[in-house]
Amino acid sequence: MFELAIYLESKRQIVNRYLETCLSGAALPGRLMEAMAYSLMAGGKRLRPILCLAGAEAVGGTAEEALPAAGALEMIHTYSLIHDDLPAMDNDDLRRGKPTCHIAFDEATAILAGDALLTMAFEILSTGNRTHADTLETWLTVVDRIARAAGGRGMVEGQMRDIAAENAELSLDDLARLHALKTGALIQASVCSGALLGGGSTEQIENLEAYARNIGFAFQVKDDVLNVEGDPALLGKNVGTDELRHKSTFPSIMGLEKSKSFAKELIEAAIAALDQFGHRADPLRAIANYIIERKR
Repeated sequence: MFELAIYLESKRQIVNRYLETCLSGAALPGRLMEAMAYSLMAGGKRLRPILCLAGAEAVGGTAEEALPAAGALEMIHTYSLIHDDLPAMDNDDLRRGKPTCHIAFDEATAILAGDALLTMAFEILSTGNRTHADTLETWLTVVDRIARAAGGRGMVEGQMRDIAAENAELSLDDLARLHALKTGALIQASVCSGALLGGGSTEQIENLEAYARNIGFAFQVKDDVLNVEGDPALLGKNVGTDELRHKSTFPSIMGLEKSKSFAKELIEAAIAALDQFGHRADPLRAIANYIIERKR
C-alpha cells in the first residue's frame, strides 16, 4: 500500500536540502539573505515542488532530473506569498504560524526578498540543462511554461484580478478564471514541468495537464472552505478573512456544502486522468485525495 505521509516527507527533505544548498551558494547581503531564508525555509507543504518530482516519476523519469525545476517553483511560490502578505495586498500578519516577512523584517526588505527569490528561481532554471546538453530544448520549454504560469498571463494576473474583485460580486465563471490564474497556473506548470523533464510523451503531458488543472481548482475550493471553517492553529494563519474583505469565494457563491461536493468532483476527474499511468502515478493520486482532506 502506498504511504503518502512517507512519500511527502521523503520528498520534502530532498527539496529542503536542495533549497538550503541554493541559499548557501548565493553571495547576498546578510539581511536580504536572512529574510529570504526566513520565508523559504518556514516549513511549507512543498506541494508544488513535490508535484513536479511526482510528475517526472509518473512518466518513468527520476526525481533528480526535475529537482532544479522543483526548487525554482518553490522559490516562485514563496516570493508570491511574501508579496501577497504585504499591506498593499492582503495585509496578513501570519504565514505558516509565524509573523509574515514584512512583520518580521520590514516592508522594503520583504519586497526585495521576494524579488530576489523570483530572480534566483530563473537563475536556477537557466542552469538546469548544463549537465545534460541533450535536454536543452526541454529545459527551454520548461522555463517558458513556468514563466508564463508565474507572470502577467498567469499568477500575477490572477492576483491582480483578486485585488480588483474585493467588494465586488463575481460570477462563478469569473471566480474560476481568477483562481485558474492565481493558483492553478503554477500547479499545472509544476506537474507538467516534471513530466517534460522526465521524458513524457505528448499524450502523457496532456493527461497530466488535465489532472493538474482539476487539482489546482480543487485546491482553491478547499482553501476557501478552510477560510470558513478551518482551525487557525492548524492553518498557521487567520480564518474568516475572506468574509471580512468581502471577497467572492466558492462558499459565498455556491454555499459551503456544495463547495465541498464540487471539490470532490474535481478530484475524481483528476484521478480519472491518471488511468494510463499505472502505479507510477500513485503519488499523484494520493496527493489529489490529500488536497481535499487536508486541514491546512
